[in-house]
Amino acid sequence: MNDSLRKISKNRKIAQALRFARVLLGAAIIIFIVYRLYQVLFIQQEYGPETWTRLLIAGLIIGGVYALIAIGYTLVYGILFMINFAHGEVMMLGAYACFFALEAFKAIKVKPDLSFSNAYPVVAILITFIIGMGVSASSGYFLEKIAYRPLRKAPRLVPLIGAIGASIFLQNAAQLLFSPQLRDVANPDILLRGSGWKVLINGSTVVIPYTGVFTFVLSFLLLGGLYLMVQKTSFGRAMRAVALDKKTAALMGIDVDKTISRTFLISGALAGAAGVMWGLHNGLVYYFVGFIPGIKAFTAAVLGGIGNLPGAMLGGLFLGVIESLGPAALGIDFQLKDVIAFALLIIILIFRPSGLLGEVLAEEKV
Repeated sequence: MNDSLRKISKNRKIAQALRFARVLLGAAIIIFIVYRLYQVLFIQQEYGPETWTRLLIAGLIIGGVYALIAIGYTLVYGILFMINFAHGEVMMLGAYACFFALEAFKAIKVKPDLSFSNAYPVVAILITFIIGMGVSASSGYFLEKIAYRPLRKAPRLVPLIGAIGASIFLQNAAQLLFSPQLRDVANPDILLRGSGWKVLINGSTVVIPYTGVFTFVLSFLLLGGLYLMVQKTSFGRAMRAVALDKKTAALMGIDVDKTISRTFLISGALAGAAGVMWGLHNGLVYYFVGFIPGIKAFTAAVLGGIGNLPGAMLGGLFLGVIESLGPAALGIDFQLKDVIAFALLIIILIFRPSGLLGEVLAEEKV
């Protein structure tokens, strides 16, 4: 009895010490951020309103892409309680599909000096999205069939290792098929990178890029459409039922395997759309292009609350803005933006592992 009481008392002291350490760490982080913001904004004043505006625009654009990829993590996690770490590579395949589709349209000549992509840019972009989303959706579907379904009843660590293995396999397969070289996406003239609306701020011209606005608007149209589908359609209800309780859903006549496969199809299609947007806006495609955006989208999903669709949208947008504004706000090198993104992931896991709107990661689903 006394041993039990001593053990309980010891555990309480450890818990109190950990809480105190978290408070100290949180206070130190807040003090550091406030100090650096004060130095940059009021003492050094290195950046003007035009620079902050450019950084905010860039953050909103990349945040929309992160949100789109993060939704894929959230859908799969919500229905299978697993993290699909090959999701970034599914996005990479969509980016390659964008490159090859636009190269084909560029090679097709409507007139000797006019390519198909410039003669019919809307049609070319629409077909490119259909191809990119189709390639990535098919990849997600077969990934679930081949790599994940046989491991569904295995311990939770096994599918995670399988997902990492699938990620490495897809990266190396892309390297072998497409070569390691960087590919430059040939945009139609109406979406040329660097062109956009010009706004005068503080005497300097700020360009709002056409590709950026297109990416941001389309991202949230797709996210809104997905949210309506999940909430309002019979398939959306089936997804939510399977996510809550697979056995009960099966007893109610829902085909669990088909629902999971369709979920991978949808998450893959969204990743493919993100890959096409990445190609159109950033221009460069290579076999490793999906890895860092994929990991950052996972960070966004955790930040917003993995398993929560609005949380993934919010997390993606928030991460994009923080990543873009963070180096300037803290007065550090812009090459360290990745450090800020992953430091944010660590901070969220320490102080709020459930994310802004989500559920606790350690909570097992039925």
